[in-house]
Amino acid sequence: MPHGTGVVSPGDRLESMAVSITVRAGVIVVIASVIAWAILERQSGFLRGTEVSSMSWSWKLGRVAGIPIYVHWTFVILIASIVLGYWVESHNLLTALEGGGFILSLFGCVVLHELGHALMARRFGVPTTDITLLPIGGVARLQRIPERPVQELLIALAGPAVNVVIVGLLFFVFQVRFPGDVGDPQHLVQARFWPKILEVNAFLAGFNMLPAFPMDGGRVLRALLAMRLSYSRATRLAASIGQLMAIGFGLLGLCVPQYFLLLFIALFVWIGAEAEATQVEERIALKDVPVRTAMLTEYHTLMPFDSLGHAADLLLAGTQHDFPIVSTTDHSFQGLLTRSDLMTGLARAGRDALAGDHAKTGISSVEASSPLVAAVARLRAGQGPCLQVVDQGATVGLLTLENVGEFLMVREALAGEGNIRVGPDRPPVQNRT
Repeated sequence: MPHGTGVVSPGDRLESMAVSITVRAGVIVVIASVIAWAILERQSGFLRGTEVSSMSWSWKLGRVAGIPIYVHWTFVILIASIVLGYWVESHNLLTALEGGGFILSLFGCVVLHELGHALMARRFGVPTTDITLLPIGGVARLQRIPERPVQELLIALAGPAVNVVIVGLLFFVFQVRFPGDVGDPQHLVQARFWPKILEVNAFLAGFNMLPAFPMDGGRVLRALLAMRLSYSRATRLAASIGQLMAIGFGLLGLCVPQYFLLLFIALFVWIGAEAEATQVEERIALKDVPVRTAMLTEYHTLMPFDSLGHAADLLLAGTQHDFPIVSTTDHSFQGLLTRSDLMTGLARAGRDALAGDHAKTGISSVEASSPLVAAVARLRAGQGPCLQVVDQGATVGLLTLENVGEFLMVREALAGEGNIRVGPDRPPVQNRT
């Protein structure tokens, strides 16, 4: 059909529908997957004694400034859906690859954004565990958030500031201009490479400054509120504001069909706000609490020559998941047989295999009088599923995230009675059965 007639053929209409369906389906799958992953992470997060690492669904790309960079598996779905969408639209492999390359360049900007947070945090002595790329952006996992509001404010602003710098360089130095009519939903698809990079960086800076967790704007709002209010109250208020914004996104997504993706963003913001508020409340509840208060004092140990079948019987008979391997001479800790190691050993070698052959060598220790918050941070950072608690060189217990969670539940229950004294009243008992 000749161009310029203003008539759209059925074939063109079907092709346009195919592009729209392909891209929308890919985006829905990606966002739904990330939300499911976020819920799973919340369930296995701060006080859950699971052995599933937060990186178990991600692939490591390398290190930048000493910080591990991971990519979530759903990111591959996003790339594939974009490339497929461009291919269906243009039937040109080069155009399709260019679309995928643009997405990769965009996420390069996201890495720089997250490095802005990480490097600013490093200036305040806060290390970054890793950076993970998700289809909806990046996540820099700081081992802790400074409770000094000014420091958190600067860390939160550092990420969007990187995008502002990129926009400034492209616009003022390289004379790149914004593409086409921003009111046209297709203007970004039809634009050239650098104008698209300019616009998406401006969008990243603006979107991340929305005052809602888990965006940077939520942390900026919390930091500003914390200058006048307590940290916990500031967090809860900032989370409530973010959830109100999520309700607005959800209503807009329901009422305006072309904004249906806002429904997924609303759910993501709601989950992020609640998770942030809960985590801060838990951290404050553990403040000034020593490790000995929440440690496990009754537990089973294994000798290196004990069988995996014996360990499996102990696992089934109680609630202990990880078993210290002790020396046959002085009963000092030599390693740790985790539940996952036990399952792997049983599958490969059977019940008669030796526990010492399948245990991890060494087990991290923590002083009984040290702060519980710091010990929990070490467990979350991946220093094993449990820590050996020592007092003047002698083992006095074990610390697991599961036990810390139970400690908090007991403490909360007793708080209503005005008696919040919680902790072991008996010496440690190492059971040998």
